[in-house]
Amino acid sequence: MRTLIQAFKTKELRNKILFVLGMIIIYRIGSFIPTPGVDVKVVQQCVGKMSTVSENFIGLVNLFSGGAMLQLSIFALGVMPYITASIVIQLLRVVIPRFEMLHKEGQSGEAKLTQYTRYLTIGLAVLQSTTILVTARSGALFNYQCSQVIPNDSVWNLVVMVLIMTGGTGFIMWMAELITDKGIGQGMSILIFMSICSGFLPQLWEIGWGTNGKDGNWTKFGIVVGVLLVIMIFVVYVELAQRRIPVQYTRRMIGRKMYGGSSTYLPLKINMSGVIPPIFASSILSIPTLIAQFGNSDQSWVKWINTNLASTTTVWYIVLYAIQIVFFTFFYTSITFDPDEVADNMKDYGGFIPGIRAGSATSRYLGYVMNRLDTVGAIYLLFVALIPTVLIMSMQLNNRLPFGGTTILIIAGVGLDTLRQAKAQTEQFQYTGFLFENTEHVEGK
Repeated sequence: MRTLIQAFKTKELRNKILFVLGMIIIYRIGSFIPTPGVDVKVVQQCVGKMSTVSENFIGLVNLFSGGAMLQLSIFALGVMPYITASIVIQLLRVVIPRFEMLHKEGQSGEAKLTQYTRYLTIGLAVLQSTTILVTARSGALFNYQCSQVIPNDSVWNLVVMVLIMTGGTGFIMWMAELITDKGIGQGMSILIFMSICSGFLPQLWEIGWGTNGKDGNWTKFGIVVGVLLVIMIFVVYVELAQRRIPVQYTRRMIGRKMYGGSSTYLPLKINMSGVIPPIFASSILSIPTLIAQFGNSDQSWVKWINTNLASTTTVWYIVLYAIQIVFFTFFYTSITFDPDEVADNMKDYGGFIPGIRAGSATSRYLGYVMNRLDTVGAIYLLFVALIPTVLIMSMQLNNRLPFGGTTILIIAGVGLDTLRQAKAQTEQFQYTGFLFENTEHVEGK
């Protein structure tokens, strides 16, 4: 809080904060503007008949869009296409050498990768908007609670709706980049954060108050709030935790000056993979459910999927979800952290880990440390991801839980990252102001 107050006292940072708030207001307004061709009254009735969506793929898209997806607004897709595109481009670095070369080129290469991410975002937006409109027309989007949300379902009308939703995604992507360039924090992360928070408090209040003042339970409300605070503190603690590997640099003569001889450390986070494993796991597990919605409900495979994978509280779902979280924790870390590259860079600059030979021995040691950290990180992600499921089952909340593991990780991660950037920029402007005042004082003399 002190950091935000200090930031608001600085004119430049105050303008940045107000700019971010303005972008957030525009984003939230767009979430309530219906896509032309949608029957708004029918959509509201459909949403009212549904229980809280769980964290399957549809639930994640609705979560990241701030509820705009189920409202079929112009921002129905939210930031999900961009997130998916960013992850896919990162994964393709392993398969396509060209992408890895661009990554190593520095700023110019990253600019090209960003451009590829934009193109892929638009392509995914077309695909996802088409899927959403088709499932909405069939009623599958609303768990078959109702249909006829699109009165005129002609091909031309659907094409126009797809173009409008895709344009909305492009506009969101542009706003996010503006926030990153002219505001504080990472634009996409802030929009995700606000999307989640927009539906958080109403769902939390519903546990105590109930639906229309009925079926509420304030005891359960208090327990959920208490568990949420404990988990949030735990997540913040783990996200800030580091394994610091000591690094020393040898003294080297460059020209007439002696460089090096300093000691530092290599910080390694416990959760290097972030929120990616739960997102990947829930997205993959939702694919069979989406396919089953287009099949015959009397077929045995459709019945099995609807019985064992449609709900997040079934044994099959929990087991498969846990296995995939562990797998993607190790897999994604292996992509984002390369021990060989770190060891080579350390060797090139004259750095070494005390007691370990530079080069391949350092690489093996870093790989050993990362495997241990990934094991702890996977257990941590399993705990955070499965706690909501345990609460739903033990307290009989019927999926009426305002937070999931993904939600908590995003809120904590984005909040910490934004505060770090705000603090860094506050200190930067204070230091710049100090130098400017001293320069004026010297010139006055």
